[in-house]
Amino acid sequence: MTQSDTSPTSSLVPTEQMTFGVLDATHLDIRLTAVRDALRMCPTEVPASLSIPAHKALDAVARRLALGVDHTVVALFGGTGSGKSSLFNALTQLNFADVGARRPTTSRAAACSWGDDAGPLLDFLGVAAERRIRRDSILDAEDQGSMAGLVLLDVPDYDSVTTEHSLQVDRLVPLADILVWVVDPQKYADAALHDGYLRGLGARQEDMLVLVNQVDTLPESGLASLLDDVGSLLKDDGLSRVQVLPVSAVRGDNLDIVRDLLRQRVARESNAARTASAELDAITRRLRPTVAKNIVELDPDLTEDATKVLLQASGAQAVEDSVRAGLSRVLPRALARPEPPSRTSVTSAHSTWLHRTSQGLPPAWARSMESSVVPPETLAGQTAEAVGSVPLPGHRQPVIDLLWWGGLLLVIGGVSWLTTAVVKDGIEVLRHSIEIVPVCLILLGLMAAVLATVRRRIRARREAERYGQQVRARLESVVERGLSKPAARVLEKHRVLQAALGL
Repeated sequence: MTQSDTSPTSSLVPTEQMTFGVLDATHLDIRLTAVRDALRMCPTEVPASLSIPAHKALDAVARRLALGVDHTVVALFGGTGSGKSSLFNALTQLNFADVGARRPTTSRAAACSWGDDAGPLLDFLGVAAERRIRRDSILDAEDQGSMAGLVLLDVPDYDSVTTEHSLQVDRLVPLADILVWVVDPQKYADAALHDGYLRGLGARQEDMLVLVNQVDTLPESGLASLLDDVGSLLKDDGLSRVQVLPVSAVRGDNLDIVRDLLRQRVARESNAARTASAELDAITRRLRPTVAKNIVELDPDLTEDATKVLLQASGAQAVEDSVRAGLSRVLPRALARPEPPSRTSVTSAHSTWLHRTSQGLPPAWARSMESSVVPPETLAGQTAEAVGSVPLPGHRQPVIDLLWWGGLLLVIGGVSWLTTAVVKDGIEVLRHSIEIVPVCLILLGLMAAVLATVRRRIRARREAERYGQQVRARLESVVERGLSKPAARVLEKHRVLQAALGL
């Protein structure tokens, strides 16, 4: 039999997995840790009815990941006399008969691993330590390197009269990544095989292969008829997509094709990886109703709006206007003082801010945010303290006052000088000569008074703006410390859980 008689197909590669990347232990562990850590961050936001089962399911996935999911388990199943052990030796290219006490038999499962020894996995599969061998010969490392990660099992006969043997088969069928059913030309139609196993495995036919062994005992003319019969039986079992290969452990017929198929499968994720990934998908699906579908973020405008309301409620705006008007006057005027903020206004601002910030969050998260921010009473007290801690500017500015009053005195002096001259010499004196000195005094005084007035108004505006800026800065700090930061921490936890759940 040549390799051209049958050709390998892609039936061992599940078509629904073609668009996904390889699922290795590292990425699965990272994903599991992310979900677990996110749940621990949200003990009150995720109800116990969901979080407790999720933690248990995550623990189960973690235990499976601890066994390793980077191995592909290929199990050889067959009846008595099918030649499984000979085929096992032929595929591994090792003669177990030479290993003494570790000689493979059909009474207990035996395993050969490529790469590492797959110890934890084989412990889980129930393969005894003396029934294991590792395929890592440096003499043929190049040929065997592409098989790294493969674990080949020789399973006890499914038709054994010993109950223990059939129990081993039943346990290993769902755990194997590839189910290789070895049949011989005499017993390929065995009801124990078709009724007991194959007909119940329709969902796994993409991961199955049927090897018709011992074809070296058949005449060439009878092979095609035999393969047709096997194919018809599989079709009746609902396994029309399962590949059938004639092989011979003695002559080596098509064993290279079998090895190529196994290499292709080793390059993909194991059933354990797919199962772990599917379980993580199921866990995250059950948890997704606990978070919002969309990203919820703080709106920077909310801080500004809340600050404006608190500014009005405390009377700080009136104080700012009072500073601007009072300091621009020559004579002192009492400045307005900030008042205790209106509780009604503060409560309204608090409620509006909380409602707008938590909009879109599930109720549990909205309650968590409400409990994390300061209550309205505390916000009102902090507002009063912040506004009251800003000092009011002094009324007097000595340089400006000196300039103003000096200018006024110069104007008065110049006017007095001219008045005295008129009284003494009459009005005619102004027609014949101009008194330079008093005129200069008047002009200089007017300039000083105007300059002082401008400087006073500039100072009044500057002090008012400075007072307003200080009050706004402290009220922004109140809003940030009491509302925004606590809310941001809640939203960050929400975002972390969303990311862990794939949203």
